[in-house]
Amino acid sequence: MLLMNNSDVGALCNSSSGGGQGNGTDGTGMTKLLVPMLDGLILVTGLAGHCLVISILAGRRRRGGKPPHGTDTLLLALSAADLLLLLCLPFHTAAIALGSWPFGSFLCKVVSFLGVACSSASVFTLAALAVTRYLTVVHPAWSFRSRMHSRLKLTVALLWVPAVALAAPQFAFRTVAVSSALHCFAFLGGLGQLVYSTALFLFGFAIPLGVIVMMYAKIYCFLRQTRVSGRAPQLERYQSQVTHTSALLVLVFTLCWLPSYGLMFSLLGVKISGVSSYRSIAIFIRLLASSAAVVNPVLYVFMSNKFRRDLMDLGRERWEGCRGCTAGCPGVFRGRDMVRPFNPVELDTPTLPLPGF
Repeated sequence: MLLMNNSDVGALCNSSSGGGQGNGTDGTGMTKLLVPMLDGLILVTGLAGHCLVISILAGRRRRGGKPPHGTDTLLLALSAADLLLLLCLPFHTAAIALGSWPFGSFLCKVVSFLGVACSSASVFTLAALAVTRYLTVVHPAWSFRSRMHSRLKLTVALLWVPAVALAAPQFAFRTVAVSSALHCFAFLGGLGQLVYSTALFLFGFAIPLGVIVMMYAKIYCFLRQTRVSGRAPQLERYQSQVTHTSALLVLVFTLCWLPSYGLMFSLLGVKISGVSSYRSIAIFIRLLASSAAVVNPVLYVFMSNKFRRDLMDLGRERWEGCRGCTAGCPGVFRGRDMVRPFNPVELDTPTLPLPGF
């Protein structure tokens, strides 16, 4: 999952095998034991979280009988990119556990390609989400007139074009190489590595992140001005919470991925036999990068009141479905078609229209 040009995480975590004995061997053995356990936890947590997010977003569409909202479309796209990243994780785990890359040249290219494409698509989607929030909060009339939300499906598809372009060199040039073992290894040399690494950092991380920060700064200034003028306090509180949640998501994403880019530049020009000194830090950075695919559903569920309400509704529907099955009434109980008892909590649900959220 690391965004590196000259060796994969398997080479980093097992590069001590050619040099020394003793401490290096013990460290490698601990790595081969600890990394699969942590990867398994990340994989299970990530799959469960994203499946939950997708179920909640699909449930909104079912209950409303309408097409998914624009922001829901972007959140689904973000979950799709994270799920693809998680599918790459077992390949890296196996390479670390075995001490070599056992999957051949083609999968070396595919896994490296998906790692760069999906991480780039994630940050592009976060940038699009920030722009959508800004237009919805600050310019709601223009957003409605331009039917912005109905065009976001096309926007999501277009976001993958630059992501695929950034990842294309991975598929074209990535190959396997032999050192003390077989590794999914370097694909460009010298100046080519530097140019590609710089382009990847600028277009796949720094520029989109700059757009995200600028959009949320503008939203913050607008909400602060709204507080001063005393307009629509209920809407202001809701929009402010959404903004804080999204800003935290971006902050966590940055903390997870920025060390990967730092390591990528540090390893420029380093041969596969000379990366053993980076092993410990590489393991930590790799776990940070892998956990980036897990934090999004956690932030959605625990930081958003809307997601928490939808989660409770989903749990209530599943519970009522189980009760209907145990009562032995197949075909009679049909989830939301069942007459439910009066719930006074629903009276507290804000009725103020909240476009875009």
